[in-house]
Amino acid sequence: MSRARVARRIAAGAAYGGGSIGLIGVAAMGVVLAEAQLAKRTVGTGTAPLPPAADGLYGRPFGTEDPLRLALLGDSTAAGQGVRRAGQTPGALLASGLAAVAERPVALRNVALSGARSDDLERQVSLLLAQPLGPPDVCVIMIGANDVTHRMPATESVRLLAAAVRRLRTAGAEVVVGTCPDLGTIEPVYQPLRWLARRASRQLAAAQTIVVVEQGGRTVSLGDLLGPEFEANPREMFGVDLFHPSAEGYATAAMAVLPTLCASLGVWPEPDRPEPERRESVLPVAKAAAAAARQAGTEVTGARAPWALLKHRRRRRLAEPEAGEAAGAGAGAPPGSTPGEAAGDAAEDGGRREGREGRAEPLPQDSSQS
Repeated sequence: MSRARVARRIAAGAAYGGGSIGLIGVAAMGVVLAEAQLAKRTVGTGTAPLPPAADGLYGRPFGTEDPLRLALLGDSTAAGQGVRRAGQTPGALLASGLAAVAERPVALRNVALSGARSDDLERQVSLLLAQPLGPPDVCVIMIGANDVTHRMPATESVRLLAAAVRRLRTAGAEVVVGTCPDLGTIEPVYQPLRWLARRASRQLAAAQTIVVVEQGGRTVSLGDLLGPEFEANPREMFGVDLFHPSAEGYATAAMAVLPTLCASLGVWPEPDRPEPERRESVLPVAKAAAAAARQAGTEVTGARAPWALLKHRRRRRLAEPEAGEAAGAGAGAPPGSTPGEAAGDAAEDGGRREGREGRAEPLPQDSSQS
């Protein structure tokens, strides 16, 4: 059965109360359990530091009035577990990047919890919606890895995610979901568990995409985004526990999410239309979800139902926010640059798309402005 059909079945099961989709036969269970026990003994043997607090205001040189409100929800990946400085967390990287592109200050609130599964999203959304200032302007959710490792039924996982996205969208927030990463990239996991982890991760990611798009959100497939980097530099890309990304790994993931985050607010200088030269197209949502699961860094957003837009946005390299940025000392700008220069660099000439071969491309201007 194709991944698109499996993803649609999972999404339909979530909507109509269906059961879990079986991924493996009983005969393979003994081998899988043995591999899982081995993985548990080798993954996570180091002690990862607790995620540093990164909440605060970014982009102060753009002023302090009327900041954009950005929230992060999800698991340890969203929280930034594995790094020691606040500026290395995905939240700080995305907040400073958004401030530079939008030329506005950004207030960051991170309610993600290490170890969280999709059943914790209801609590996290309630925390955000209870804020006196109202809902955030945009929310980034990274969830799914713990659902796979704890064998949460995929239909239940996507049902809970859909409910969270629906609440946030109803409250007026834009939503970007970084879908389930490919757990088959974790180096100490061996075959056949590696293959099964990859299959389960990608099926869940595709189903997540379907339900998020149907609720009016956007997704970015994280998939094996870090796979080539992990294979080439495992000591550099993994944290000390051999499971969570390092600072460089988080920067790579944030670099992929930032264009979609900015586009959701209408501040990214690329049109929301397919560009065939980049293999972008409008597809039925299930096929778009399956294609995104195969190619990490792919954005999927809703078009006219039941169609979805598949985008491969150009990325920009992200610099770590300066020390004290959340407290107002920096703005994510290069030393010596003015706020306007930093924003211009981020939105136009500073945009970079990091290819797997190490190539980078300049970010093109929006054709509507040329």
